Amino acid sequence: MPSYTYVGRSRGGKLLQGDLMAASKSEAIAALRKQQILVTTVEEKAEKKRLFGRGKVKQKELGVFTRQLSFMIDAGLPLNQALEILGSQSENKALQKTLFEVRQAIEGGSGFSEALGAHPQVFSELYTNMVAAGETGGILDMILGRLATYIEKLVKLRRAIKSALVYPVSVIVIAIGVVILILWQVIPTFAKLFTGLGRSLPAPTQITIDISNFVANYILFIVGGIVAVVWGVRFYYSTKGGRKVIDTLLLRLPVLGIVLRKIAIARFCRTLGTLVSSGVPILDALDITARTAGNTVIEEAVMEARVAVESGKTLSEPLRDTEVFPPMVVHMISVGEQTGELDAMVNKVADFYEEEVDAAVADLLSLLEPLIIIFLGATVGWIVVSMYLPIFSLISEIA
Repeated sequence: MPSYTYVGRSRGGKLLQGDLMAASKSEAIAALRKQQILVTTVEEKAEKKRLFGRGKVKQKELGVFTRQLSFMIDAGLPLNQALEILGSQSENKALQKTLFEVRQAIEGGSGFSEALGAHPQVFSELYTNMVAAGETGGILDMILGRLATYIEKLVKLRRAIKSALVYPVSVIVIAIGVVILILWQVIPTFAKLFTGLGRSLPAPTQITIDISNFVANYILFIVGGIVAVVWGVRFYYSTKGGRKVIDTLLLRLPVLGIVLRKIAIARFCRTLGTLVSSGVPILDALDITARTAGNTVIEEAVMEARVAVESGKTLSEPLRDTEVFPPMVVHMISVGEQTGELDAMVNKVADFYEEEVDAAVADLLSLLEPLIIIFLGATVGWIVVSMYLPIFSLISEIA
């Protein structure tokens, strides 16, 4: 939506000027007239192009905004004023612009949830549905508080995923890069030296030199192959079938799979508990939870459960049949259904699994660190020993 700069006068004759967002120039003039401003000039504002494209709103920033808005609404501040204050204070230009547009939509007669729904790149369907439930029930401040808590816990889970994946992958990639650099640049120097000796080389030395020659001759093909494999995996994962295959394989990995499964279950329970406790109908809650699960296997299991619930069954029965969720989770959900406290039960399960994720990530890192050290030690040790074997052999013959 373009931005317009206007100049005009109020009914009292006071000179006014400023900016506003509108779909067209005529709509901008109409909006100003609704505010009883006599328009003199309205010109479209030239938008400055960002060097790296349009800014994005991070989940952490969204959580901070939601928490602050909850406090302001609870303190009795009008929604429009709260949005104006938070928008002006935001350092993120994308969030600032979005809040400005949301405030304008509300002033134009839209509901808060409807105004948020016009910006799906910032406010998810879960967010807008919970706000809609809060507006309907007159508990917007409470719902925003729950949303802030949910986003904060989601950010924590994402940090856990990064700890579980980024650190070991980065170390392994750097280690492989260092080994390739040694084979490409260092080993050829030793190979020239050994060639000048005119002697047959030990088998380990010859193997290392052959690998070095292969790397030196085909380095571009190796790099291209790695890039092609990474791109191919990413493309395959973007397809529906490929995502299901990769997600299934990830969950079946010996140690990492356990961590990822716990993360997915914690996220499922936290999302479902937050939605149900906010008054969102169970079928809508399951639909949103499935689409925000982050794993195709969990998503399909939840959608199967949703179909069963729609036909009149309890939630715990179809979840048990999918064999994706641990018995403890299914049992807690069953107890919650029987006692009428489903939201409390799944939130307790989410708390438990979030603690389990922290412990599992720590265990994973403690297991991977010695394995990485062993891999590096064995690789570098092989190279060093193989390069010095001919030297040791020559020294023993001279002695």
